[in-house]
Amino acid sequence: MPKKSMEVLTETMFYVLMALNGGDKCGTDIAAFVSKRTHGRVTLGPATLYTILSKFESEQYIREVAVEGRKRTYALTPRGAGAFYEELTRLRLCVADAEKGGDL
Repeated sequence: MPKKSMEVLTETMFYVLMALNGGDKCGTDIAAFVSKRTHGRVTLGPATLYTILSKFESEQYIREVAVEGRKRTYALTPRGAGAFYEELTRLRLCVADAEKGGDL
């Protein structure tokens, strides 16, 4: 059975939510946060970033809070924060399972 599109977040989606979990940001600030947090391991090009932001807006994970010319600032909604913490918990469980090592 296929998973729902937002059931498990991609790595880039997770980092976008992580960036917004720290406060309102525009796209440029989100991309800079992700690059800095991951020491350049994850980079967000404009097409990827704005596709994610559009999807998150339609899923009501984020909302636009300001527009200054072409600059748009986004905030995390309670639904988006819930998705972030659900994914964080899922990833922690994956890591814990991996750290147990050995065979079953």
